[in-house]
Amino acid sequence: MNKIHNSSFSSSSFIAIRYLWGRAKEGGRYLRGAAAGIALSLVPIIVTLVVADGMIRGITGRYLELGTGHLQIYDYISYSDYPEELCERINNLDGIRGTWREKQGLGIILGKNGRLGTTIRAVDSSFWKDQGSAEYLEVIAGSADLESENELLLGKALAETLEAEPGSTVRLMTIRVNEEGRNIPRVTIFTVKGIISSGYRELDALWCIMNYETGLKLLSPELYRAFLITKINDPYKTVDEIAEQIMIQTGPGYGVYTWKELQQSLYRSFESTRQLLLFIMALLVLVAAVNVSSATSMLVIERQRDIAILKTGGAGPFSIQNIFLWGALLTGLAGAVIGIGLGLLIGININSIIRGLEKFLSFLSSPWGSQVKLLDPDYYLETIPIIIDWKMVLIIGLFTVFCSCIASALPARRAGILKPLEILQRV
Repeated sequence: MNKIHNSSFSSSSFIAIRYLWGRAKEGGRYLRGAAAGIALSLVPIIVTLVVADGMIRGITGRYLELGTGHLQIYDYISYSDYPEELCERINNLDGIRGTWREKQGLGIILGKNGRLGTTIRAVDSSFWKDQGSAEYLEVIAGSADLESENELLLGKALAETLEAEPGSTVRLMTIRVNEEGRNIPRVTIFTVKGIISSGYRELDALWCIMNYETGLKLLSPELYRAFLITKINDPYKTVDEIAEQIMIQTGPGYGVYTWKELQQSLYRSFESTRQLLLFIMALLVLVAAVNVSSATSMLVIERQRDIAILKTGGAGPFSIQNIFLWGALLTGLAGAVIGIGLGLLIGININSIIRGLEKFLSFLSSPWGSQVKLLDPDYYLETIPIIIDWKMVLIIGLFTVFCSCIASALPARRAGILKPLEILQRV
């Protein structure tokens, strides 16, 4: 019985392969056309997946390394300065890369081109020398080393608005609380030491960075929040476990928040956009699967004589049905392999392709003197990191093959119930 079953299995797959790769007049043109349709539908899905994951990881990485850190620790009892001894205890935990003190709040900065609201960040200077910070932080002009208390760094967009450059003098207005509990404005003069950029305008547009010691003197504890910013070795997998260890180490009175909580709305927005794009692109796969069904139906019509001969030779309905199901499976598999391969090839080289298109479009529009930017660096990353989610790629491939088989089930079943005598009488 097993020999008969194996023989039927091998013969069905052999005939299906012959139909797929055979001559056009044998019906192969239908299946090959359907495979090409599947491949073309998968290319934009894979490119979208690579680009979306790269953009999300690139933007998230900048927020994690330069913004919120991987974890933030708050003292809800004293709201005062954090002792270095606490930082050392946290740094001694396994998986911790570093812990730094930060004070943060809002102020108004005044330059030669007016005034603007700013986000004041007073951070331990070693924070900017961490490997993660150094990877994303770009010094546009000047230096990022703050050597004195009256020096600060400005984000690129803020410096452009104020027309500030290294060596420029700016005034920073903050609020302090006097002995009577009243809020009093304070104006402090600073020298711009450097202009920096994270590569993502939304993150650093309003940054005004100073030494932590300067922030202690300048920023009132009643009005400006203070916390510890911590980085770990693997923020995407072990952040929750390490957060629990830190809570045990710090004891009661402290709150520990992971980057997933701190950037929850932003990350969910990115993920929702990614899922929506993939869903829209998946509709193309369903349309391509319908083409496989149509191709299988046309193949059944053209190969009716073969079906009749096989049935008169002893082939059962399921054997005939399996031939066309195998054809649909191989069609979907061929289309998936070709489409995923082309999509990955384009996705891996997406930055070079974008730069080439920008140069070409800029050349075409050169008579009008316009420079074409497909990815505006004010709102997107200038260079998209290449991230390939192999698990999702596999799911997309399996989904494509599954849809091809399901779509071809009905025409394959019809082929299995055809009566050989009626077919031979018509032929």
